[in-house]
Amino acid sequence: MSEHDDRAARTDGAGGGAAETGDAASTLESLASAERVKAFTDAVVAIAMTLLILPLLDTISDAAAQKLTTLDWLQENSAALIVFVLSFVIIANFWVSHHRLFARVDLVSNGLLWITIAWMLTIVWLPVATAMTGQMDTDPLQEVLYIGTMALSSTLLLVARLYLRAHPELHSIPPDRLRRGLLADVIIPVMFLVCLVVAVASPVISYSALFLMFLVVPIHRVALGVLGRRERGADSVTQR
Repeated sequence: MSEHDDRAARTDGAGGGAAETGDAASTLESLASAERVKAFTDAVVAIAMTLLILPLLDTISDAAAQKLTTLDWLQENSAALIVFVLSFVIIANFWVSHHRLFARVDLVSNGLLWITIAWMLTIVWLPVATAMTGQMDTDPLQEVLYIGTMALSSTLLLVARLYLRAHPELHSIPPDRLRRGLLADVIIPVMFLVCLVVAVASPVISYSALFLMFLVVPIHRVALGVLGRRERGADSVTQR
């Protein structure tokens, strides 16, 4: 090999090494620390939960100007109070589900980051939908915006779980734990959609359809039992 060829080979080798280093650096840059994302998500959820109370605070000054008693204020704002408590509990449940899912996530890719941002958008929108529900006359579009947001929020948690299953390098969650949680993440948005259909189809029932969400736990337990029996049956057949 000539001196010229030797220099060219060394140059190509150095260029290849630099390219590999650049690719590795690019990969590391695309993965953010999960702790920062978790902290930001917690702050967004906390602000959204706090915003739920603001429409009720505005009614206090009006009640004082009208010389209303505390009982009068409670009676006049009973619907808004119920919706506030309901939305507060629902957002809290969404946060608990998100917290449990991300507890053992170590890195966040661009894809997972944007899924999380989309989920936060649904959480931030809920105080607006809650204010509409508590202060305006009920109509089908309002029900779609309120219950539909909950269905979308829970669907995005399902998407996040599926993304994590496809990218095990981002977390240390045991595969069986991801699989068990997947069933609940499927049932919850489906039940929200059932609630929405019932609410829109029956104006008399309206938002009372959300009481169907109490069926999520028993449905989940029954589904787990059925899947468990199927797995044990499959294992027994394999052992034979």
